[in-house]
Amino acid sequence: MNDIRRAILWVVFGFSMVMLWDQWQVYNGQKATFFPTPATTAASGAASGAASGAVPVPSATPAAAVAAAEPPVRTAPRERIDVRTDVLELSFDTEGGSIVGSAFLKYPDRTDPSRPQRLFELSPERVYVAQTGLVGAHGPNHQTPMRFSGERVLADGANELVLRFESDPKDGVQLVKTYRLRRGSYAIDVTHEVLNVGSAAVAPKVYLQLVRDGNKLEGESRFYSTFTGPAVYTEQGKYQKIDFDAISKGKADFVREAKDGYVAMVQHYFASAWILPAGTPRENFVRKVGDNLYAVGMITPLAELAPGASARAQAQLFVGPQEEKVLEALAPGLELVKDYGWLTILAKPLYWLLDKLHAVLGNWGWSIVALVVLLKIAFYWLNAKAYASMAKMKSINPRIMELRERYKDNPQQMQQEMMRIYREEKVNPMGGCLPIMIQIPVFIALYWVLLSSVEMRGAPWILWIKDLSAPDPYFILPLLMTASTLLQTALNPAPPDPMQAKMMWFMPLIFSVMFFFLPSGLVLYWFTNNVLSIVQQWIINVRMGVPPKLHLPKFR
Repeated sequence: MNDIRRAILWVVFGFSMVMLWDQWQVYNGQKATFFPTPATTAASGAASGAASGAVPVPSATPAAAVAAAEPPVRTAPRERIDVRTDVLELSFDTEGGSIVGSAFLKYPDRTDPSRPQRLFELSPERVYVAQTGLVGAHGPNHQTPMRFSGERVLADGANELVLRFESDPKDGVQLVKTYRLRRGSYAIDVTHEVLNVGSAAVAPKVYLQLVRDGNKLEGESRFYSTFTGPAVYTEQGKYQKIDFDAISKGKADFVREAKDGYVAMVQHYFASAWILPAGTPRENFVRKVGDNLYAVGMITPLAELAPGASARAQAQLFVGPQEEKVLEALAPGLELVKDYGWLTILAKPLYWLLDKLHAVLGNWGWSIVALVVLLKIAFYWLNAKAYASMAKMKSINPRIMELRERYKDNPQQMQQEMMRIYREEKVNPMGGCLPIMIQIPVFIALYWVLLSSVEMRGAPWILWIKDLSAPDPYFILPLLMTASTLLQTALNPAPPDPMQAKMMWFMPLIFSVMFFFLPSGLVLYWFTNNVLSIVQQWIINVRMGVPPKLHLPKFR
């Protein structure tokens, strides 16, 4: 049993070393060697023309190369329109009526807490905008000058703010965009009204796109990676994340034609998404539109318009934090922008339970502690089996050690004698490992829940922990975590091999390094789990008649 357990621990140790090396590479600004993620895409700086709004327009054929728009003919001076609700600040550009700035009033910026967190931005350093228009070089697009009308601040007692951008006729077509913002909401209703003021019939197509650079996020820890980039959701293909590198290499894989779903730009804690009503035909596209600039969007056709006729395209733009319940209510599958990875099926019920605990306790830190306690109770029988098996192994360990010494020159005979003892004592060598391994996916899923939940951002626990999404400023929790890991190691007998004995102590020390860089909410979860495991192991050992004993290292 000890050999098997050590083999498993060596596998865990080796895997931990690989992960530590990968994250050390990320921390130093390099790409991960073994587990590369889209979040490590290197920044090459915003495109020089992007700051002036010169982002390419989709061509008439969506799958074709992106064509540049003709310089607009201005009928009015270009203006930045700043509007404000109770939760959002948005900046619109009268060139195209595009959204070129956003700030979330309830979420302070990580690098500068005196200002709100931004998402959309158009500057020489950063490009992230929401644009719409008509496909083709001859129709109004996001570079067409528009006239603004409407209020700029949500009035006290008012529930919505309506903004209107109207273009002049261009080649017989006029475009009117109407944005409807509501109190307390990060979802914006967007209406595109297309009017045929010419003398010939037209068949317009409306495009909606999100354009951003591939730069790394400011203020994010370099010691762990979360996904940053475009995503496409359809009922056919489900949630499909697309790496910036895959776009650059022309290897983006996603469903291109659908009648449902959304397109999004995703990053840690926040996202933006264009949503069309279900049943609306659309062609999804993802492409590189400039130096370090990427676009994801949809093109939807309107009915042919006779002279004097008009048509409307309804859409919704979400720009805000990844609050799971809010996302679920907006559109099917939108909650998936909160990325739990391949363990989503386990992570979603864990988040549900964590949210219910928070509704009772009112503190996310204590909710994490309570959730770990509930998981320990749920897995008590499995853990009891594991620790009971370990306790039995400890009781026969002297006999095993004597066998090792007696048959050290005859490994085959030694294995036969060990199996005889296991049968006589009714001990399963794997009994202490399998129950623990069964629980690993659950705790990995909980790790992703805590890492991905924007609710942890700025949430205090007690005393010095003011933000569960940030590392412990005084490293108290990581030090307690390390101490608890060492105590767990001391409760297990040392391997007979001196080198293995040393590694059994070095391993938790090396593994604990990453906890100094992880969010304090994650460290709290691991520390609570360690403490409860130690208590449970201690109680079960006493019941089995094997009093706990500390096995301290003897390094020479």
